[in-house]
Amino acid sequence: MGDAIVLSGVRKTFGPKVAVEGIDLSIPEGSLVGFIGPNGAGKTTTIRMIMSILFPDAGQISVLGKASAIESKDRIGYLPEERGLYRKMRVGAFLCHMAQLKGAPPEGIKQKVYGWLERVNLADCFKKKCEELSKGMQQKVQFLSAILHEPDLLILDEPFSGLDPVNMRLLKDLFLEQHQMGRTIIFSTHQMHQAEQLCDRIVMINKGQKVLDSTLGHIRAQHDPRTVLVEPMDGLRDGTALRNEPWVRDVTPRGELLEIGLRDGIEPRDAIRKIAEMMPVSRIELHRPTLEDIFVEIAQGEGESAETVRESLHAAAKSEEVGT
Repeated sequence: MGDAIVLSGVRKTFGPKVAVEGIDLSIPEGSLVGFIGPNGAGKTTTIRMIMSILFPDAGQISVLGKASAIESKDRIGYLPEERGLYRKMRVGAFLCHMAQLKGAPPEGIKQKVYGWLERVNLADCFKKKCEELSKGMQQKVQFLSAILHEPDLLILDEPFSGLDPVNMRLLKDLFLEQHQMGRTIIFSTHQMHQAEQLCDRIVMINKGQKVLDSTLGHIRAQHDPRTVLVEPMDGLRDGTALRNEPWVRDVTPRGELLEIGLRDGIEPRDAIRKIAEMMPVSRIELHRPTLEDIFVEIAQGEGESAETVRESLHAAAKSEEVGT
């Protein structure tokens, strides 16, 4: 198998602002890749360049073996960040139209559309106008428009934004089903846990630059857990005694738990034994870093504070409107 997408030295500016700087990237066929990073990091600009909506100032891009996505457009399904339907068009007619624009055969397309609407609990919307649907419903319709022609490559920009938990789970199941059928999938998100749940490869983008590109397993293996979570038995301890230990980097209360950061030089298992000897505990466990923790660590290495990075990630999540 070859690469579905290759970027070499890709750069994009908007006036004085550098949106993407020198990105090299190879995405193998059949992979499920998450583009992660805070809003404004350069994820959407990169996706738009892959889709030939924007053109790079420098560098080369190939998509499905062609010089641009334009040459492979019928083999690509795309869900843009800006949701948009033909508002006055009826849902069934819209989906039939979009599928045929992408080369799907007209025979049986109406039945196929109806079957997909049933799967996403929108069977009663076939004859409704798109403008009559809620935002969440419209998003599901637009997802169907991206997959009805059975593309080889799916590119989804913030696909879960604005969905309630039930519809988010439904879309994730369809998402994984598409991947199991052998399709290459790229999706962008600022919500790290979504990428952790779904992806086999992660590309982290921050301030227009690729800061990490690897499999999820390799990323976790490279970032050893250096934090221990402790639930004191009496529930009252603030970890004062632990703060004075030379092997302890910091102690942070997290509700009923204490989060104990370890200095280099001590094995986590030895730290766990020492903590258990120093205080009675109800629970003690090694805390494995999440993708958010790893991203924060990388951003700190670039001079950003942990608080600022986490705030930028969480602010984006809070600003999303939930559709139904």
